[in-house]
Amino acid sequence: MDNLTGKRLVIFGCGYVGSALAEQAAANGAKVTALTRNESKAAALRSSGIEVVVDDLAGTGWHAAMGTGADFAVVCASASAATPEGYRHSYVEGIRSVLAWAGRGGAPVGTLAYTSSTGVYPQGGGALVDESAETEVVSPTGRILVEAENLLRAAPSSAVTRSFILRLAGIYGPGRHSLLDQLRAGAATLNGRGTHRLNLVHRDDVVSAILACVGAGATVRGGTFNVSDGSPATKEEVVAWLAERLGRPSPAFDETSPSIRRGGAGIPDRIISNERIRRQLGWSPRHQDFRRGFAAMLPRRGPHPFADR
Repeated sequence: MDNLTGKRLVIFGCGYVGSALAEQAAANGAKVTALTRNESKAAALRSSGIEVVVDDLAGTGWHAAMGTGADFAVVCASASAATPEGYRHSYVEGIRSVLAWAGRGGAPVGTLAYTSSTGVYPQGGGALVDESAETEVVSPTGRILVEAENLLRAAPSSAVTRSFILRLAGIYGPGRHSLLDQLRAGAATLNGRGTHRLNLVHRDDVVSAILACVGAGATVRGGTFNVSDGSPATKEEVVAWLAERLGRPSPAFDETSPSIRRGGAGIPDRIISNERIRRQLGWSPRHQDFRRGFAAMLPRRGPHPFADR
């Protein structure tokens, strides 16, 4: 992306998504500074030529070390623990700290993107969910995510010129594929309903969605966007396809033990719409469904009838 060349990008939280974003942005000419609380992650980033500050996002000790001024900033931290307290520490207190830092440098951050979650939506029962859907009746961790979103929406212009909130569907990709891992381990039974749809997005498509926000024209003043591949499939469909590719029998489903996502809430059956980000930012996922995303992570056994569906 030409608009990254020579620009300063600050990434808060360099875990699974943030590290991939840092490496791609640096490769495209950005001056990347990353904040992480993980020393081993910091070492890996430094080996890629990325400036790193090691500290807790929710504190303020990193403010001076980070310096001032940024063309772009991305908050993609993960919860310090899968509890309401862990969520509040990382997301609410983390956003507060970022906005305090952004407002102290004399010039606002040009574009700030925050990765939230489709976990803010309570809808199930096969509902089609877009960004206008209510977020009032959600889990305790979902309410905390909404609180963090609202802090960013209320940010003063002295801190942030424009902001984007990206509500991410279930992320998978290299090194992060729970269902695939369970099948490889020989699981005969999986938790949850096989008929429930999974809304997924590949890690690399999350990175491209963040970069679409960064690269959006000046007439785009920010907004809230769902980020998914737009092709939800039932859990049994995903599992059957993966099992067939691995040459294993497809497991049964234990409906008495619901699937639980990070934060403790069950996974509802719904369809997450990504129409708004496609229309307003021109973004589209390269991995347009789970088959295309998982194909690169599976051994090739010659031409496969499902590979390009």
